[in-house]
Amino acid sequence: MESFDWALDAFEEGADFTAFDIETTGLDSRWDSIVEIGAVRFNKQGIIDRYAQLSDPGFPMPAAAGKVNNITDEMLAGQPPIQEVLPAFLRFSADSVMLAHNAPFDCGFVNQSLSRLCDDGYARQSALPNRVADTLPLARRLLPGRNRYNLQDIAASLGLKAEAAHRALDDARLCMELFVYLVYNARKD
Repeated sequence: MESFDWALDAFEEGADFTAFDIETTGLDSRWDSIVEIGAVRFNKQGIIDRYAQLSDPGFPMPAAAGKVNNITDEMLAGQPPIQEVLPAFLRFSADSVMLAHNAPFDCGFVNQSLSRLCDDGYARQSALPNRVADTLPLARRLLPGRNRYNLQDIAASLGLKAEAAHRALDDARLCMELFVYLVYNARKD
């Protein structure tokens, strides 16, 4: 089992973290696209800044994805393409520990998008340079015995309130609050 003590220690030592979430047109990073990135940069003193940006994928939003995240074609019309959004997100999260709930999904999409942009000359790096911590296995380790560990269920069971579930900025905020809860209330020395 992966140890996340390094992330817990980094937080307690005052490192900056960027909790982030993405919304997509589907579940496969090989052909689906990121349509929203939300992030909250924070440290143990509190929130430093927030980042939220929709991104036009260049094709209609699939109905199944739109039912989950409530993102419509009208909302995406006129939004910048991913080759403008990802560099801004990388600047926002620079020199921080990245934090996501089910990080392989979010990081997989970001890295796949960066790789494509690198190949096309729009990006200088093909993967996130930051160290990444995942609140999903951390919650499984520190809060054992639960039936469900998706972000909304685990947050609700701890009294953390979703305001706009399955929208990137609110999910990023919930991820941050879950991590802070785990650091202060569930860590076993």
